[in-house]
Amino acid sequence: MELFALLNLDGLSLGMSRLSMYPYFDSAHYIVSVMALKEQPGAVEVARRSPFACWFSAMLYCFGGAILSGLLLAEPALACFSNTSNVLLASVIWYLVFYSPQDLVYKCASFLPVRLVLTGMKEMTRTWKVLGGVTQAGKQYKEGWLVMIAVGWAKGAGGGLISNFEQLVRGIWRPETNELLNMSYPTKVTLLGAVLFTLQQSQYLPVAKHNLMFIYTIFIVVNKVNKIYHIMSTWSCIPSTVMRFKVPKTKTNLSDAIS
Repeated sequence: MELFALLNLDGLSLGMSRLSMYPYFDSAHYIVSVMALKEQPGAVEVARRSPFACWFSAMLYCFGGAILSGLLLAEPALACFSNTSNVLLASVIWYLVFYSPQDLVYKCASFLPVRLVLTGMKEMTRTWKVLGGVTQAGKQYKEGWLVMIAVGWAKGAGGGLISNFEQLVRGIWRPETNELLNMSYPTKVTLLGAVLFTLQQSQYLPVAKHNLMFIYTIFIVVNKVNKIYHIMSTWSCIPSTVMRFKVPKTKTNLSDAIS
């Protein structure tokens, strides 16, 4: 794009597109995902009663996109667990978030500046996942726009799309929370990204891939960080006496917003 060349952003966008997500950005994704699980009603009680069920739920939060996109492409759903390094990293993070002494890790990660940084890093992984899903589907179905969009969407927002199954693991059945019936912000913005990257891959969107990655990443990072900031600011204003007796609705909104 001429605008990127004019603003000297072409090199920056190209460099960003070559960033490796492992281990730092993946770690941020796992931390924020496991924190979102811990903030679900009843999740802490499940962790005490059945650590394995809690761990399995955490893995669905962390690898839900890879599992769902694999199913859509008729590939092994558990293929994502073949990467031992990622599974071990996610498992260690799960253990520290749920079982660290005095809940130290969760409290540190919940500190507003830290959480905003982690959230921004997690959103960067969303771009890579959506693009990866679209590219993977495009190799098998070059003219299959709907397939490319569906797989990119699933890979980027799989944790939310399979939330009903994840709830069943914790012994909860809430069909009214189905993401297809009531889409959360992450699910909507991931669908938008899947459409944009599909159009770019099909050469109907005259934008270089690395420039589109840069634009989309900036858009979702700024919007998500701003959203989390306002939710947590509202949450912090709730008196401690109220917090003792009732979990604020903003806490549920927070876990939904960062999934």
